Amino acid sequence: MRWLHKLSMQVRMLFRRREEGARLDDELQFHLEQQVAENMAAGMSAEEARHAAMRSFGNPTALRDEARDTWQWNWLEQLWRDVCYSTRTLARTPGFTVVAILVMALGIGANVALLTVVRSVLLKPLPFKDIGRLVRLFEASSDGSFQDNIVAGGTFASWKEQAHSFEDMAITKRVDYNLSDTGGQLPELVNAHITSWNLFPMLGVQMTRGRNFLPNEDQRSANPVVILSWGLWKRRFGGDPGIIGRNILLDSNSYTVIGILPAWFTYPDTRVQLWTALYHERSPELMQMHTAHTFDVIARLKPDVSIQQASAELNTIQRQIRIQFPDGPVDDGANIRPLLEAEVRTIKTGLYVVFAATGCLLLIACLNIANLLVARSAARRKETAIRSALGGSRARLIREQLIESLLLSTFGGGVGLFFASLILHWLVAARDDIPRADAIHIDGIVLLFTVGIIVACGLFAGLIPAISSSDRQILKTLVESSRSVSGGRQSTRLRQLLLALEVGLTVMLLIGAGLLIKSYRQLRSVDIGCATTNVLTMDINLPKVGYETAVKRVAFFEQLQQRVRQLPGVRGVGLASVLPGQGHRRDDVFAIAEHPPLPRGQALDASTRFVDPSYFQAQQIPLLLGRFPEPNERYQNAQAVVVNESLVREYFPNENPIGKHIVPELSEGIPRYEIVGVVGDTLEDLSRPAYQTIYYPLYEGMERSAVLVVRTASDPTVQAIPVQKIIGELDRDLPVANVLTMDQILGQSTLNQSFDAKLVLAFAVMSLVLAAVGLFGVLSYIVAQRTTEIGIRIALGAQREQVLKLMLLDGLRPALVGLVLGLAVSIGASRLIQSLLFGTHPLDPVVFAAVCFVLLVVAALACVVPAWKASRLDPMQALRME
Repeated sequence: MRWLHKLSMQVRMLFRRREEGARLDDELQFHLEQQVAENMAAGMSAEEARHAAMRSFGNPTALRDEARDTWQWNWLEQLWRDVCYSTRTLARTPGFTVVAILVMALGIGANVALLTVVRSVLLKPLPFKDIGRLVRLFEASSDGSFQDNIVAGGTFASWKEQAHSFEDMAITKRVDYNLSDTGGQLPELVNAHITSWNLFPMLGVQMTRGRNFLPNEDQRSANPVVILSWGLWKRRFGGDPGIIGRNILLDSNSYTVIGILPAWFTYPDTRVQLWTALYHERSPELMQMHTAHTFDVIARLKPDVSIQQASAELNTIQRQIRIQFPDGPVDDGANIRPLLEAEVRTIKTGLYVVFAATGCLLLIACLNIANLLVARSAARRKETAIRSALGGSRARLIREQLIESLLLSTFGGGVGLFFASLILHWLVAARDDIPRADAIHIDGIVLLFTVGIIVACGLFAGLIPAISSSDRQILKTLVESSRSVSGGRQSTRLRQLLLALEVGLTVMLLIGAGLLIKSYRQLRSVDIGCATTNVLTMDINLPKVGYETAVKRVAFFEQLQQRVRQLPGVRGVGLASVLPGQGHRRDDVFAIAEHPPLPRGQALDASTRFVDPSYFQAQQIPLLLGRFPEPNERYQNAQAVVVNESLVREYFPNENPIGKHIVPELSEGIPRYEIVGVVGDTLEDLSRPAYQTIYYPLYEGMERSAVLVVRTASDPTVQAIPVQKIIGELDRDLPVANVLTMDQILGQSTLNQSFDAKLVLAFAVMSLVLAAVGLFGVLSYIVAQRTTEIGIRIALGAQREQVLKLMLLDGLRPALVGLVLGLAVSIGASRLIQSLLFGTHPLDPVVFAAVCFVLLVVAALACVVPAWKASRLDPMQALRME
């Protein structure tokens, strides 16, 4: 057990060095006295016995040092001395140290922030029971044209009844409710979900207070019940535990609160405020339809079933459904995605692109630090050579420089964590629409990754200059360090190589940012087909209670428009179920009464909008043919519809559509609607072409929800408060939501593209600044190294313009090499972001040319100052410096 005794001694020497040192001295003295006693017992005199013992023991000081070397932590002491030496060295050059720390903090902070987002949003499992078996189900087309269509109620019923690959299956849908008359607070429009009773048990979610839905509450005849989110319970009801069992008003109907969800439950996002029972809220007829695609379906796989097996079974069932219902928009396939992947699929690519950009920024920062350290080590080559000549080992010298780099990386990492927290705070506030935004925070895994980044950056940035400066040829180094020699050529070449790599990465980032910015500008420059300037919008959702009849609903909408039109500065007022730029909300199957029936299995389909007669004038959508509906065409007489240009091209290619009749799928073949006008196309989505659209009459009185459109002569936001006051006067319990201008609506529809482009551009600009600083530093170093040579050239007759040209070429050479390298890599890398581009080729020549121009201009500006300084040198002064 000698090793155990040795370890015990080492531990004691670490924490009780003085006491253990004294004990070691006492022990050595004891053994020496014992040997003296033995010698005296053998007949020696006292003096002879001590001399003999000393000869036998050897040098006591050497024995003491040898024992201490065995028991003490010499490597730790040496490491501590190296750390202290490196700290003092960095403290002697505070400017260099601060710049290096900030550069490293910039790269590490951006990386840690984006890694936190990627991990929290894309990688961290959802907090549900057996998350690996939770999946999202979609309808899909067998030809692959679309894979993620939401599900019809009848399709869900067939899947649930016939599929055997799933333990359970639940259905849900996002809706809005008017929450009013609760404790005298103002009414508000809250985001909610309706869901089948089994969703929360399937996810493994227990209520914090109260209980879950019961099966008998999830039916049309049951009493209405509601489950509140933790956020709504705290915000609206002050966390009152007595809310359980009390009634609240949703759309003016009384609902009993039966449960409170836990604080951590924010699925599918933090905007969802409450949950109600789906089969109580929707009619049995709708839940049996296979053509109304409005629901999300979540399921749990059985333990022994894979996604591939379940998908095969579901596709078989869906093909049978398609055969059974061949005439409607019934898909012939199904698709299954893991639940997490389904939730983040729309932002996944963009986040990875931004994360890759931060990786490039970090690598550029490391190269920049390596460049600075190479220059620093070159300036200390003479010192290093002298220390090596005096016996300093190469390993010791390399270790000192690595520790110096690691110290810079550690301090930079600490500041970088602070930067990362600021970035995350801004990002979560700016993009609360990101799925799982509430889960974005720095955790233990991210901190471990940060430590790894700090160590990796320190080693990467320090190893190159450490190895390059530890030259074994001491005499050559001492000679090169003389000012009479244009020394350090090897160091200069290394700095130029590092700078070329830095410029190459910067070119990649600039090209990526340029492509994304151009794509975003192309997207925003698309003509949406209607007025977008000085247009105010707000959502209105009439409750069932108080607006039971079509007459009451139409009367409210008509009074609202009449009063808003009287406001000063208002140029147009209209109502629509959905506005351009708000996405594809609803489409319906129809037939044309004058056309022969289509073959079995085929159907006509169009996007559905409900508008009032003044909507087209308010939105300035041009009339191409016919007329607009009249205000007196309402209720049963509301049979006039307007279609867009795309529908005419698709379904009336060689005929006049005016006077033809639209037969919706649910009208049982009775031709109710007559086409009276054709209007220009408007875009549902800026990134997609116009879709065929039918504008049905809102004054038929069937719709309770609408978007109010107010076009003004000047700033539309000025009218927001007056319009809301009018709505409050008409119905004090009616809330409004989403008070936005049309420009804001379009901004929201392109938010992902704008966010990705601006972030990548920000990182590219940072990289360009770092590259410019690197160019300036390299050329300044070259000028300093070649001061004597430049002075001799000028003294021998060289023109100052020639010196200026020579220095500029020396500085621009690594920039040109990096530019060529970056362009070559970008040709392949730009294709990786092709799916994010709109109207922009991944090899867009304008973007590539602009990047080349910007980089060369910045490089020239970075080089011109030290080059000009070199050309202005006084040869006598330069030679006198020698």
